[in-house]
Amino acid sequence: MTEHTIGIDISKTHLDAFRLEDQAARQFENSVRGFRALIKWLCQKPVARIVFEPTGPYHRAFETALSGKFPLVKVNPLQARRFAEACGTRAKTDAVDARILARMGVALKLEPDAPVSETLFALKDLQVARAGLVKERVRLRNRSHVQLNPVLKRQIKVRLTLVERQIAELDAEIAKHITHDEDLGRKREILCSIPGIGQIAAALILTFLPEIGTLERKQAGSLAGLVPHNRESGQWKGKSFISGGRKPLRDALYMPALVAMRFNPDLRAKYAELREAGKPAKVAIVTLMRKLLETANALVKANRLWVEKHP
Repeated sequence: MTEHTIGIDISKTHLDAFRLEDQAARQFENSVRGFRALIKWLCQKPVARIVFEPTGPYHRAFETALSGKFPLVKVNPLQARRFAEACGTRAKTDAVDARILARMGVALKLEPDAPVSETLFALKDLQVARAGLVKERVRLRNRSHVQLNPVLKRQIKVRLTLVERQIAELDAEIAKHITHDEDLGRKREILCSIPGIGQIAAALILTFLPEIGTLERKQAGSLAGLVPHNRESGQWKGKSFISGGRKPLRDALYMPALVAMRFNPDLRAKYAELREAGKPAKVAIVTLMRKLLETANALVKANRLWVEKHP
């Protein structure tokens, strides 16, 4: 029996769906009613994968409605665009994008993503809101240092107090979600046993790297965008650099790496070794970030707490 690949382009008001094997195309509303009609259409044929691009807030309801019911594949929009150009497709419409996504799924033999739990959806929403509040706190603090008008300084102080309270409320809500999930609670315990990783950093890692504990060593660093990419052509060799990956995860590892540089004996020795070898401080810190994540992944996989090698 033929399994079909579906490409779906998501916009604010509608979903454009294209089934590659029989060239069937349909359009549905991006709403609860549209999701019901889409699911009915999808059930007509066996589905191998449904390929779509994340589109900010517009794909969340779609992903929530279909996750766990159908094999979903979320692809990077830039990679999808590059694939379209490689196929010689210059036009860009919703219908064309849906067709390209279906072709991409078959050509690259994309594997379905793991189903996303309700807890993870909630954690991501909370973390995104928290990140916005943290940026607002920084902005308010910077303004308070240069503001001279007493009325404006008082207003900034009031708003800063409110933001602080809201961040604390979100931290408590995030911690509650993790505590109520036995698996996440155990992973948090393992992560927090590593010197340098605290409750907030552990929550960020669990939110933006839900695959932790199932990855190979290099996969963890690659997903965070911490693995250097070589630049070579013929006899020319350029400097390696990091790029791509999940930026929120990479950001979450920076401060823990600085703390680990002082209080984690293994990583403190690694940092000293890199600096003595002539590596710039930033390169050494990025290495610590990758080592920290790889250690966390290995410990979660083994389901054991961190212990000092040479106490």
